[in-house]
Amino acid sequence: MTDIALIDRLLDVIENDIVPLTERGVTAGNKLFGAAILRKSDRALVLAETNNEIENPLWHGEMHTLKRLYEMPRSNRPDTRDCIFLSTHEPCSLCLSAITWTGFDNFYYLFSHEDSRDSFAIPHDLKILKEVFTLEPGGYNAENAYWKSYSIPRLVAAIADEGERARLQARIRAIAAKYDVMSTTYQDSKAGNEIPLA
Repeated sequence: MTDIALIDRLLDVIENDIVPLTERGVTAGNKLFGAAILRKSDRALVLAETNNEIENPLWHGEMHTLKRLYEMPRSNRPDTRDCIFLSTHEPCSLCLSAITWTGFDNFYYLFSHEDSRDSFAIPHDLKILKEVFTLEPGGYNAENAYWKSYSIPRLVAAIADEGERARLQARIRAIAAKYDVMSTTYQDSKAGNEIPLA
């Protein structure tokens, strides 16, 4: 059974915490990927971050979030096994590895690799999976000994209550519209940045 309250909370974090950071980041020339970490116990936000590739091409949204997590004092930093990892976009191979190495047993994402390629004109995730790992789209193991991944739109599509399903799908469409605007801003400005895989 799908946890509707969790989905609402994840969408709240994307809309209210990640999107404002990403809007500023995109204006500076970064891509539109972001992430957040929440406590499993009460779903409180630990931190949210966004892509910062103009500083370092490794600072994808997820990577930058993990960097910030480990900059926190150890006394304030929760154990990753006690946390939810939220990514606006399905993590690339670099970020999948980082999520694994840092000990998360889960991650949730809103937009798929195909969305990154088709809706946002950023095809590198799928190209790298194909060229380096010879994987077709969706070819990696989404549930394995390390973690289980969750597509938020798929979770929503599985909700039996038609009204709740429609309400959450409308929320996703509204968030996607914000990302469409940010995508246009990024695409219009990317020629001037120094990101190797822009």
